[in-house]
Amino acid sequence: MEKLKAFLKRKDIEISLKRYGIDALGAMAQGLFCSLLIGTIINTLGTQLGLKFLTEPVATVGTVTYTVGGIASAMSGPAMAVAIGYALKCPPLVLFSMISVGFAANALGGAGGPLAVLFIAILSAECGKAVSKETKVDILVTPLVTIGIGVFLSWLIAPPIGKAAMWVGNLIMWATELQPFLMGILVSVLVGMALTLPISSAAICAALGLTGLAGGAAVAGCCAQMIGFAVISFKENRWGGLVSQGLGTSMLQMGNIVKNPKIWIAPTLASAVTGPLATCLFKLKMNGAPVSSGMGTCGLVGQIGVYTGWVNDIAAGTKEAITSFDWIGLILISFVLPALLSLAFHALVKNLGLVKDGDMKL
Repeated sequence: MEKLKAFLKRKDIEISLKRYGIDALGAMAQGLFCSLLIGTIINTLGTQLGLKFLTEPVATVGTVTYTVGGIASAMSGPAMAVAIGYALKCPPLVLFSMISVGFAANALGGAGGPLAVLFIAILSAECGKAVSKETKVDILVTPLVTIGIGVFLSWLIAPPIGKAAMWVGNLIMWATELQPFLMGILVSVLVGMALTLPISSAAICAALGLTGLAGGAAVAGCCAQMIGFAVISFKENRWGGLVSQGLGTSMLQMGNIVKNPKIWIAPTLASAVTGPLATCLFKLKMNGAPVSSGMGTCGLVGQIGVYTGWVNDIAAGTKEAITSFDWIGLILISFVLPALLSLAFHALVKNLGLVKDGDMKL
């Protein structure tokens, strides 16, 4: 046992929730952002602005043509796997081999590919790290082991993992359509809290393929956390804090939450209000890339995702036009209501003596 522990330490193989559930999951979201999400944004810009160099095919593989954005989106599997490998501190040969692993896992995982990539990339990367530089023919052995295990696992478990992820995601979306008020609260609060915690709400939404009304509730929850913390901590953090939390991430408050969890009350209660308003009143749907559902106001990705969904729905004939009510709902749910509700709830918890000045200083 001691020899095994020493070997794992030497290979930097750390079997822990932090390494796999926080580092790897967060990296996967970054990989998705740099491929699928950016590709979707490029396609939307090209279509809406009439930029032919973004809408015309630039490459053809077999019978499939790709635009600039299409190429970026098609590389989501490799991008996620390489990002995970980077987070797991893979040596170069293992890291480069993750490109093939990610492509296989994402392709065979179907609509639930991101979750399949997460599991298979972790296993492949750790196996690759275990054999790395252990032989004199490392340049052959390491890629063979990493890619061999990755492709085999993709063939064996990617389809059932993908189907399971989509089943859970479809169940959540079905339940939200059936009970928009209760599920609006539940999805908004849980996804919003996941965004503030040191895990990736974007990766969770992507893995579950969370779109539709459930995706809209997720956007509401994330916005409530980000805008909420940005405005209620303005006194302590001023404009820098407003921008870094409102357009960056509310995760910056995690250290302060550990010190005083009560500072989390106001944004969380705000998300419990904006979630059902999004699902019941404004019928806010996220029909863009699922990863956008868990991004909130980070770089305005959540709002761009909703807009992209509107454009897609119009192109598909399921939506006639983008109305003023759509824009009002998006602005209120994303910015106005999270700010006003969080300020009101924060004033209440502050008057009760649960939170004091300086508790949210970054």
